[in-house]
Amino acid sequence: MNRRKSLSTAVLATLLLALGACGDKSQPAKPAAPSGSSPSPQAKAVNDPLSVVADVETQKWVKTAVLATSEYREVLRVPAAASVDETRVARIGSSVTGRVTELKGVVGQNVTRGETLAVLNSTELSNAQLGFLKAFSAKMLAERAAQRAKQLFEADVIGAAELQRRETELSQAEAEMSAAHDQLVVLGMSEKAIAKLEQARTVNSQSVIISSIAGTIIERNVSPGQVVQPADAVFTVADLSRLWIQAEIPEKQSELVKVGDVVHVQIPALGNKDIEGRIVFVSSTVNPETRTVTARTEVANPDRAIRPAMLATMLIQDRPQQRALLPVNAVIREGNRDYIFASKGDNRYTLTAVFLGPETNGMRPILEGPPAGITVVTEGAFHLNNERKLNLQ
Repeated sequence: MNRRKSLSTAVLATLLLALGACGDKSQPAKPAAPSGSSPSPQAKAVNDPLSVVADVETQKWVKTAVLATSEYREVLRVPAAASVDETRVARIGSSVTGRVTELKGVVGQNVTRGETLAVLNSTELSNAQLGFLKAFSAKMLAERAAQRAKQLFEADVIGAAELQRRETELSQAEAEMSAAHDQLVVLGMSEKAIAKLEQARTVNSQSVIISSIAGTIIERNVSPGQVVQPADAVFTVADLSRLWIQAEIPEKQSELVKVGDVVHVQIPALGNKDIEGRIVFVSSTVNPETRTVTARTEVANPDRAIRPAMLATMLIQDRPQQRALLPVNAVIREGNRDYIFASKGDNRYTLTAVFLGPETNGMRPILEGPPAGITVVTEGAFHLNNERKLNLQ
């Protein structure tokens, strides 16, 4: 009995081995890879998140070039602001002490030279006019007295001493009238107004403040009823047809700016329109608080589009340097970093990090990154990067 049982177990084991052999024939086993071996290059290209193999459609968009060095001038962007041209500004005040009775000029108003800005009532002016009229009357009396004395002297009625006395009185009266006349001129009366005063013999206490230049009122420091003094700057009028653009150049870059240099100005409020100008002034001193040097250029403003105090940027060229340059279309921006695609041959490209300088004429210099001589993608980088991202999904 035990012998039969052992035989049956042996037969069953033989059948199981035969079935296992049949299964191995349908799916042959793969040989094990040798220890220390690396995956094939094709597999590495697929798995590398920075590499991409361009397909036929993407390759149509790709253009490459050998990275070469050339002369490059970095453009310094310096904060600036527009301001009035101080040679075209008039700070206008009253010639006399008086109280404002009428205001005709308002901020922003365009005025012509000689236009009335305000009217005052001045006791000082009326007193000066009264003094002039008294001097004028005294002169007239002295003239008649001198003429009569001359006639009497010729008729041998009076002596030479009396004639001289009358002529001296006339000279004194003329001097007093001249002084009174000059006082009226100082107080703002014109020759025409003084001549009218002589004829009318009527005191007029009104005085006017007039604009001494043609321009725009940019400041007014007076209200109706206010008493003003000759030392007060009541109005400020500026010719805005030309303006200054003033920039504060950092002390380290101040040697790059010289009078006569061509610079460019961009004003954000005007859509960063490029305005070309020349440096007309460079400060000889350094501001000890900001450690900057003031540089100034003049710009035409015929349509008054630029307004004083507008913020601007002054663009100044640095010294020439030898740099590898990239077109802006070659740059990929991701995660606040700049990248380019380097060609590895056989339609393979690798995303490479670079540190670039600011754009100038559509080109950006490589400050840190691959050396000159490698082949890089100049067009189609956007399409390559899209394909690389799709392969990562």
